[in-house]
Amino acid sequence: MRQAEEKPEHRPGSGEKFPFFPLFKFSSGSIIFILLVALLLFPSCRQGKSGHTIVVAGSTSIQPFADKWAEVFMEKRHGVVVDVQGGGSSAGIQAVRTGAADIGMSSRELRDDEKELYEIEVARDGLAIIVHPGNPVDSLTIEEVKSIFIGEITTWEKFTGQKKAITVVVREEGSGTRGAFQEMVMGKSRISRKAIVQDSNGTVREIVSRDPNAIGFISLGLVNESVKALALNGVKPTEEAILNREYRLVRPFLFLTKEAPSGLVKEFIDFVLSEEIQELIHKEGLIPVRPITRSGG
Repeated sequence: MRQAEEKPEHRPGSGEKFPFFPLFKFSSGSIIFILLVALLLFPSCRQGKSGHTIVVAGSTSIQPFADKWAEVFMEKRHGVVVDVQGGGSSAGIQAVRTGAADIGMSSRELRDDEKELYEIEVARDGLAIIVHPGNPVDSLTIEEVKSIFIGEITTWEKFTGQKKAITVVVREEGSGTRGAFQEMVMGKSRISRKAIVQDSNGTVREIVSRDPNAIGFISLGLVNESVKALALNGVKPTEEAILNREYRLVRPFLFLTKEAPSGLVKEFIDFVLSEEIQELIHKEGLIPVRPITRSGG
């Protein structure tokens, strides 16, 4: 599978667009509040139904991909602005509910109390368990991963013979990536409080890439040469394994709207579902949800 690169970092650390408070870190609840207040204070950013600006907010897993889709769309539709914001899946869901965003992004399944929203699956993504490239471990079982993140297994001795402490790196609560990991790996078990919590896939990847003893989880589409994606139960995280349902950690990338999409919002969503963008999605390391004509295939 070809793997996607995030856009070159032009925002410190997190890869999220919060121009209002660029120098501070916030809890997931604070981020949701800030996102909603900021968007509500600037009504010019909420013109998807009647004007020429669409606000897309939510999952930081989808954000770097949505940035690219928006760029291609704006090149074709001069005068239209697609403003892509981060904040996490829960923030995106809340932003759509309040009207602060035209489209929400979620990288987890909706909960029962969120099902009133319209959901459009635009891609599928594997969830990768990553370690430093120099780590000799190539494969773990799901149960071993769970034991590491619970805090039952605290060193690499069982796997490498070296009694080096494992650095566990996770996403913050409220993120779609963590929600998917919790559901598919942890179940009802809680992640250890000793884990290092980060607010984007990019920062999780960066920390793991610099720490030979670290382990984390990120979007498979964001895996690059700086980290190593582990096989789970002996199955490598490849497109073929995902399509054959052999690799278990797979989640949807969802666009959400408060009402049935119409106007410019519908035009952008249809564009993302077009063969052109679905082919781009494939090149970025994600799994398309619409058939594409494979070049040379």
